[in-house]
Amino acid sequence: MNTGLPRWLLLPAAVGFALVVVPLIALAYSVEWSNFLASVSIRASQDALWLSLRTATASMVLCVLLGVPMAAVLARSVWRGLPLLRAMVLLPLVLPPVVGGIALLYTFGRKGLIGRHLEVAGIHIAFSTTAVVLAQAFVALPFLVLTLEAAMRTAGSRYEQIAATLGARPTTVWLRVTLPLLRPALISGAVLAFARALGEFGATLTFAGSLQGRTRTLPLEIYLEREADPAAAVALSLVLVIVAVLIVLIAYRRSGVMPGPGTVLRSSWQNVRASRSELIAGADR
Repeated sequence: MNTGLPRWLLLPAAVGFALVVVPLIALAYSVEWSNFLASVSIRASQDALWLSLRTATASMVLCVLLGVPMAAVLARSVWRGLPLLRAMVLLPLVLPPVVGGIALLYTFGRKGLIGRHLEVAGIHIAFSTTAVVLAQAFVALPFLVLTLEAAMRTAGSRYEQIAATLGARPTTVWLRVTLPLLRPALISGAVLAFARALGEFGATLTFAGSLQGRTRTLPLEIYLEREADPAAAVALSLVLVIVAVLIVLIAYRRSGVMPGPGTVLRSSWQNVRASRSELIAGADR
């Protein structure tokens, strides 16, 4: 296999691949296949799985709605407080999730900074399904923001500036030029956010609790089953791994034909030219 890389890199790479792959093989090897279906088909396990999928999807959508504008601000703005703001946004990457859960609890809890006012209005967030979504979004949002900010800085602002000089409004530039450039990074960031939300445990347990059908996601169910029925915990762990792998494969099923930077730039340039034609046509009318 001629990769053009120094041969000595193959050894640490093999060790790294083994560190990731071997534990997954050991997990599959430890499953009691005779009782696998019985372990994963009980009501509590099914409720936890569907709740995890629903809340992870909702948190991914929330991350996209909030994370794309956040990444744009971090990548395109210039002001003194930006490094501190970026550090605060990326802080959940290094914080223990349980700390994030406590922070959310003291923000949206019954006596929290915001929660006390919501309680007066009859809105209860802590220990609800909404709390699960917020906890997952809190820990997953930095993955999307970091991916998109890096993509925007790599792509630069040349085509955006060209579109602006042609008279395109900022919203038109954003929709016709910037977003097409960000599409591959947006897909990657959304997948990372979904995967992180799907496996979230600490913040969810602290902020949302463990109520079957409402806040007990699959990671929480696995933790509880680990004490009561280790075989069921192993089976559910394998289910979580399979679901995560399927999500990643579905998201990247077209990765082989995903447009490269040149194709994306040409598409963006065509959008710029189309915007220019629309502006000229509007001026003639």
